[in-house]
Amino acid sequence: MNARGPKGVRPMSRQKRFVAAIASVLFALVAGACASTERSLPSAAELDTRADASKGEYLIGAGDVLAITVWRQPELSLPEVVVRSDGRISVPLVDEVDVLDKTPLELKHELTERLEEYVTAPHVTVVVRQINSKLVYVLGEVKREGPVLLHRDMRVIDALSTAGGFTPFAGKSRIKLIRDQNGSGPAEFVFDYDDFVRGENLEQNVLLLPGDRIVVPDDTPRWR
Repeated sequence: MNARGPKGVRPMSRQKRFVAAIASVLFALVAGACASTERSLPSAAELDTRADASKGEYLIGAGDVLAITVWRQPELSLPEVVVRSDGRISVPLVDEVDVLDKTPLELKHELTERLEEYVTAPHVTVVVRQINSKLVYVLGEVKREGPVLLHRDMRVIDALSTAGGFTPFAGKSRIKLIRDQNGSGPAEFVFDYDDFVRGENLEQNVLLLPGDRIVVPDDTPRWR
């Protein structure tokens, strides 16, 4: 006797049921793998909190311009020296000095200690004359794509303005801020410019950190 379901519909064979079950398992595994690689989605408050927490003494980076003065020792002073891409500078008598990720005060103490071998009680001053190492990147439908020098307390709207504003094809309600998080992968945050200019959801204009990427998509459904 052949078992039948609703009138005119044949029941699924055992083989087809097996294939369907395997397909369901594979789909679940793929979906789980995809979910594990998605970026985290922090709130605006969380991003601002992390940015505030990262504030502190300035850390010297590649491309920064320093002024190093040794009091009453003009031959040892450097009115202007650029930090090389390897994070080093050349200083008279002490030769190569690694300055990357040091504060000006830390560098002052190190130079003072190393110069004591040659100068009696050296008085060293270190000043960051120009900051070139702290950048954010604005990409996509803006008039000037590329790196933007990060100023103190710079926010999303400031970086977009520095990039020249939007092209006519910008998807302004779906701008993405992508931020690398130490050891936990990148985080993604959506900035809705249209809401912002209407005075809504103003907290989304978060503080930026060095290395942040702002991506302005084009205004088509494929970016959703």
